[in-house]
Amino acid sequence: MSSLPLLSILVWLPIAAAVIVLALGSGGRAGQGKIVALTASVLTFVLSIPLYTGFDTTTAQMQFVEQIPWITRFEVFYHLGIDGISLPLILLTTFLTPLVIIAGWEVIQVRPAQYFAAFLVLEGLMIGVFSALDGLLFYVFWEAMLIPMFIIIGIWGGERRIYATVKFFLYTFLGSVFMLVALIYMYLQAGSYSILEFHALPLGMQEQVLIFFAFLLAFAVKVPMWPVHTWLPDAHVEAPTGGSVILAAVLLKMGGYGFVRFSLPIAPDASQALDWLMISLSLIAVVYIAFVALAQQDMKKLIAYSSITHMGFVTLGFFVIFAIAANAEGSAGARLALQGGMVQMISHGLISGALFLCVGVMYDRLHSREISAYGGVVNTMPKFAALMVFFALANAGLPGTSGFVGEFFVIIGTFHASFWLAFLAATTLVLGAAYTLWLVKRVVFGDVTNDGVASLQDIGAREFFMLAVLAIAVLLLGVWPMPLVELMESSLGNLLIHVGQSKL
Repeated sequence: MSSLPLLSILVWLPIAAAVIVLALGSGGRAGQGKIVALTASVLTFVLSIPLYTGFDTTTAQMQFVEQIPWITRFEVFYHLGIDGISLPLILLTTFLTPLVIIAGWEVIQVRPAQYFAAFLVLEGLMIGVFSALDGLLFYVFWEAMLIPMFIIIGIWGGERRIYATVKFFLYTFLGSVFMLVALIYMYLQAGSYSILEFHALPLGMQEQVLIFFAFLLAFAVKVPMWPVHTWLPDAHVEAPTGGSVILAAVLLKMGGYGFVRFSLPIAPDASQALDWLMISLSLIAVVYIAFVALAQQDMKKLIAYSSITHMGFVTLGFFVIFAIAANAEGSAGARLALQGGMVQMISHGLISGALFLCVGVMYDRLHSREISAYGGVVNTMPKFAALMVFFALANAGLPGTSGFVGEFFVIIGTFHASFWLAFLAATTLVLGAAYTLWLVKRVVFGDVTNDGVASLQDIGAREFFMLAVLAIAVLLLGVWPMPLVELMESSLGNLLIHVGQSKL
């Protein structure tokens, strides 16, 4: 294992590069700033690879740990570390950021240096969220992350960008205040902000329930779960393409990560007592929101509602473990459900990011997100059409793609709890195919419907590269998910043992 402080490098390298990009931009050298931004994002991805190659999959212990005193008066530490739950999300973040910068390379003409710098700052803060082992440090990264995304949507967004940014900020900030209260309470009980010490706190049922709801308000907004999901379609529609990609691919996953890192291990008895609530909200997202997606006329809104549906699978997989009967196959079912939730997070990050990039490609040409503005795109953009259809099929859960693996794991795991729960969850395979293929049919296939579509030029090398890289990742995870599953195995197994033991 490397002696380098790899996690600190991954957190602060893109942030430091952002300062350089801003300096170059203000000096009239925005072109050089773009090169620095791309170089820094690629270097961050390259430096994240040793985390994977040096990771010990046989232990659930935190690895690559760094700990330095920060605020000694309150026992606050700059404490970083990763396990099999956080590592895949860090790799997803470092993998997608260079693609987002490539996507905006020629498109962003207004303040390009500030645009790319915002994404670099956002990348560093997101890695900080996934690697923080101190509760207060986690909260600082969690809240600071809102600032660059607020700026990205507010400056480079659409006509209603101010409304969307304020709504996004208020929803996520207000939910997080309750999380801060819970963190302070646990600090007073444990004497430190160590997340691992929070896991070992002997909390009573009433305390666990209150803490559970405090975390739920923060994480449910971020996922987002029904009924606190209404900020997401607005934010997606108004965000620039890169903002939509990171919002769907990484920011939503922080809610799911919070449930696994905080809610389940800190309040296992409350999680078990309230599993019916979480399962119900998850199934509403899976079924009801899918019908909402079916009615959309805006491509971005359709994909945004699709994201809510797919994230419903994530929370279902995390909380259905308590409903799985304690029989000979109960443990295997619970493990499958947890694995499915985690795989679904990574898979959805790749697929939703790709679909938003596809919408961005078309928007850059016709400046419309309306489905009715397109039709017969395959006739003028055959390479693009092939890639978009592939991502659409992956979004619908086609076997052989990553979209199938996570959903299949969750459904099979849910079968161990209840046939009817699994049946309701499985309806997404039909509904997902309905709204996704309906989108593809209207946009891609058929005859050319208007002069705008007739004048379209197929994707160039830059656009083909970013979409092809994602297509390879989706296909690879679909046919060979074992490296990802093995990465998470020990950490998820340890979590199952932890939540299976009452702390009362």
